[in-house]
Order: sequence, then C-alpha cells, then structure tokens
Amino acid sequence: MLDIGYSLSRRFPDPPQTDYRSADVHTLRHDLFCGDVYLADTNSDREVSTAWGWVPVLDFAWALCDIVEQLDQDPRGSRSANRQYAEIDFTESTDRMLFERRFGWVDVEADWMPAEEAPLTFSHRLLRREARDFLHDLLADLIDMHDGLADNPAIWTLQARFPRVPA
Repeated sequence: MLDIGYSLSRRFPDPPQTDYRSADVHTLRHDLFCGDVYLADTNSDREVSTAWGWVPVLDFAWALCDIVEQLDQDPRGSRSANRQYAEIDFTESTDRMLFERRFGWVDVEADWMPAEEAPLTFSHRLLRREARDFLHDLLADLIDMHDGLADNPAIWTLQARFPRVPA
C-alpha cells in the first residue's frame, strides 16, 4: 500500500500579505506552502521523504501528478518492457526523486537514499490514484487554511486537469 503525505513548515511561513485568490502559478508552485513530503510503502514500512522544511508542497503534488502521466507515454501501457524515466528535482538543492516504470510497476528512489537500499515499488495504477488523491486532499487542506485560495483560477485548472481516479 502507498501512502503519500506532507507536513507544512513553521520555519518558512507564507508571507502574511499573500492574496491567495490572485496568486499566479509560479507563486503557488514555488513560493508558498513550504514543508516536507513523503511516499511510504506501508507494507514494508519504508519511505522516501524529505526533511528540509522548504519543499514547496503544492509544487510536489502537482509535479508528482505530471510525473505519473509522463510515465504513461508508451501506448502499450503496462505491457511495455521499455523503461520509462522521470524525475522531480528540488530547486533549492541538487537532490532528485527518481521514477522508473517498466511494465505496470514504478520504482521510486531518491539521490539521498543509501546506494544499497532498494527502491520503493508500486503499481502505476496505484501511484496515479494516490498521487491524485494526495493532490486533492492537499488542496482541500490548503483551501481550509487560506482564504481566497478556492477562488484562484489556477487551482480550478489544476483540479480539472488531474481529477480523482476511482478505485
């Protein structure tokens, strides 16, 4: 089972004068909602997580949904033996989270993991569903915390682009 989660940082709060209703995409993705994120395999009790406090959490959720779609470019889908690669790079460092799909499985690892540690492995279908659930749950939390965010057109577009996937 896959669990994707986050925590917001108290060290890097959003600027108090932020108008969430009119914040542009760059601001939403890179300047707000800093914290840490994790992807956990609850069956093996292992995770890939950040511990820096400055990761833009909404950007991570957005990028993760993009990554899942990038990994699904082969028309043969889960029957494809060709390896497909994608990565999320963290702009304030040289660290990356790496994704590799082969057949219907996606390996997830990070530059900061020990070399001898095996990657986490999830089905592509599960990763897609959980990434979108994470995005929508995160948005619901952020909308509850920040007045005006629900009225931001970029948020509407994001929700429409990556709708929840039925189980």
